[in-house]
Amino acid sequence: MEEKKVVLITGGTAGIGRECALVLAKEGFNIAINCRKEPSEYEDLKKEVESNGVECFFTKGDVSVFEDTEKMTNEVIEHYGKIDILINNAGITKDNLLMRMKKEDFEDVINVNLIGTFNMTKNIIPYMMKRRYGRIINMASVVGVRWKCWSSKLCSFKSRRNRIYKEPCKRAWKQKYISKCSCSWLHKNSHD
Repeated sequence: MEEKKVVLITGGTAGIGRECALVLAKEGFNIAINCRKEPSEYEDLKKEVESNGVECFFTKGDVSVFEDTEKMTNEVIEHYGKIDILINNAGITKDNLLMRMKKEDFEDVINVNLIGTFNMTKNIIPYMMKRRYGRIINMASVVGVRWKCWSSKLCSFKSRRNRIYKEPCKRAWKQKYISKCSCSWLHKNSHD
């Protein structure tokens, strides 16, 4: 019997991250979910994931704190023995017009959405390269390409997250390691 692959999903307790966990569980992946609250608060999600005959493990930490991402990576590897896929999904939004935006709000969004992606990738990519296998999926958006006047923070971070995956992908290509970037949603009207 083939060993189940392990996927670590940041921001996997709600929204797109939760749906990724449920879909991948149905496909037979063991799931590791990053959360900021106590793992005991997510018993319902754990049961729902495990109802698919896979294991679900929670690791608590803040992706914007480098030491937390190092701890989370090590906890998942210690628990499962490996990480095959990282989905950088954690993100927050505090949208406002640029002229009304608080500096602290901008910094919070950048720290979670962009620095968090860097922190997780920086901690996991050496492990994946050593194993000569791994996938990193950075959840992004077309907002990073198409500017929205009400969402300057979101646009800045999405644009960077859309591109941040390219450098590790190019350098790791010779190791037969592949990095991916995925847009989480698309506009219905392309002229918007």
